[in-house]
Amino acid sequence: MKLIIFAGGAGTRLWPLSRKNSPKQFGRLIGDKSTIQQTIDRLLPSFAPSDIFIATGKQYSEIVFEQLSKIPRDNFIFEPAMRDVGPALGLTAAILEKRFGSDEPVAILWSDHMVKQEALFRKMITKAGDKIRSKDADFIFIGQKPRFANQNMGWIEVGEKLQDQDSIHIYEFSKLRYRPNPQEAEQFFRNKNYVWNLGYFVTSPHFLTSLFREHAHDMFEQLQLIADAYGTDDYDERLERIYPTVEKISFDDAVLTKLANNNILVFSADLGWSDIGAWESLKEALTDSEHQNVIKGDALVEDCRDSIIFNEGKQLVVGIDLDGYVAINTDDVILICPKNAVPKIKKVVEKLAGTKREHLT
Repeated sequence: MKLIIFAGGAGTRLWPLSRKNSPKQFGRLIGDKSTIQQTIDRLLPSFAPSDIFIATGKQYSEIVFEQLSKIPRDNFIFEPAMRDVGPALGLTAAILEKRFGSDEPVAILWSDHMVKQEALFRKMITKAGDKIRSKDADFIFIGQKPRFANQNMGWIEVGEKLQDQDSIHIYEFSKLRYRPNPQEAEQFFRNKNYVWNLGYFVTSPHFLTSLFREHAHDMFEQLQLIADAYGTDDYDERLERIYPTVEKISFDDAVLTKLANNNILVFSADLGWSDIGAWESLKEALTDSEHQNVIKGDALVEDCRDSIIFNEGKQLVVGIDLDGYVAINTDDVILICPKNAVPKIKKVVEKLAGTKREHLT
């Protein structure tokens, strides 16, 4: 079984701490290791470094080689331009199909998450791989039992429960539901037929490439031209020439929303999972109750609750009567907003592009 960790995002949901040139997956948000190093560490007890692949931007090659020295150099797949997850995943699937064949199970994972139940997580990945290998499923979503009405991520509506095994619940797949409004999120949370969509899944390279061939054919043909040259002297030239011309699109929009329900399963468990790639999610991951604050750096608070304050600057940050707020101070940016406004950060960062403040992105 092979595991692909995607680590190419700029991390705008953790802006201004995370930026294009210093994205959050390489920073030490929790503990003394970066989030991508922690991702590798939670896999190594069950998987060999040779089975772990890293997909990221070419501009991060130096830092990933430094931080992930255990991973073989041949297992790094570098993108010469940021074209979103659709092309990145399509290229990686095509390369793995060429290297390991059509039916080798692959797990798609991300580099900026926290998983507290690590042994259970490894067991889920392994069991899902076994299902793919035995043809009992073509595609398996890895879900998390919801802890709250999270409106900032996708949800999976599950169908009939097929099995309970070692704290893992196995369901038929019904449909994907993308970031809901607050009322819908509350409905999903109360309805036991929904789980959080972590963006993790297990499948085979052939099934992935077949999805691109069917639903994003032009992209498939471009990426296949690159993958055909993998391992030859022509690979770098084709990659640099073709990849930047591929449509910039998410995997969800390119393929996943068009996924049929046939032979698709959902594995769900209480993994203690958190997406620490967004401020409100980081706050939830680091506290035991909603009322607690998360404070890092030189800060003083009075009558504050449910807030996160990060001070990376030199001046003291003082918060008074903050309830559900994010306050982030760096040397060149101060961000203050309610937690429920975090999804708007990406829009603000996009507005900086092409202006005199583009260097802040």
